[in-house]
Amino acid sequence: MSFPAQHFSDVALVIEGGGTRNAYTAAVIDQFIEHNIHFGWVGGVSAGSSHVVNYLSADRFRTVASFVDFAADRNASGIRPFLRGRGYFNAEYIYETAPGPTQPYPFDFATLSADPTPFQISAVRADTGETVYWGRESATDLNSLMKRVRASSTMPGFMPLTYIDGAPYVDGAVGETGGLMLQPAIDAGFKKFLVLASRPREYWRPEIARPGFIRAALRRYPAIAAATIGRPALYNATKQRILELETAGQAYVFFAEDMKIQNTEINLAKLRATFDSGMRQTKRDWPAMMDFLQA
Repeated sequence: MSFPAQHFSDVALVIEGGGTRNAYTAAVIDQFIEHNIHFGWVGGVSAGSSHVVNYLSADRFRTVASFVDFAADRNASGIRPFLRGRGYFNAEYIYETAPGPTQPYPFDFATLSADPTPFQISAVRADTGETVYWGRESATDLNSLMKRVRASSTMPGFMPLTYIDGAPYVDGAVGETGGLMLQPAIDAGFKKFLVLASRPREYWRPEIARPGFIRAALRRYPAIAAATIGRPALYNATKQRILELETAGQAYVFFAEDMKIQNTEINLAKLRATFDSGMRQTKRDWPAMMDFLQA
């Protein structure tokens, strides 16, 4: 069934990361694509950056496959790429090989390029701790786009650093947004937000229990160690702000109510079950989401 396009140009879509937990929120993205829902701005960080580009390329297959089917690909994750020095998640394969036109998960760059919706993703420079933002002006071709999605998703300790123009980058979630791209949406002029959270409503990020261990593990990159230790305060402050916007009627927040996996889960059956749980909640919450968008 083909749905007529619905444009909500006054609403910013803000997408949280969360590794393979994003199999849950993939269901929402899938339904946005199926129902031809368009926003005025889209922003995501870490795994949320994959949702951003898959959504703007209107690719339901990649939206789900990026967080479910990749688990069955031995080149993508697990002990095999880890022992070869490519990380627990093989970022080079996931973001730079597999999206190619003749590869298992081709990315439709032409469709993304034709969609005028502004978007923003972010990563953090490992050498300075600076949060760097990228949008359409940086996505000149498939390689430049996916290199930045990879940088935004580079989990410290699980993936090798990503280099862009000689600078090393890690996961944007340890940057100044705390992993929730609310402030960039506000800076873009938006006052109404639909937020996709990969955690349940009651989740608050705890303080780092062993900051000394983090500093030792990341001793080559003290700025990233400091950012990692400081992230809980940033995340929680942004979440509090989102809840206040929700109370004021300016935000609709989709919280992953039935989240049962961690961000490094690669068990295919568990990931499929996570997506299915997300789809059940999406269909249940769809009328409320549409009421918010249409208000």
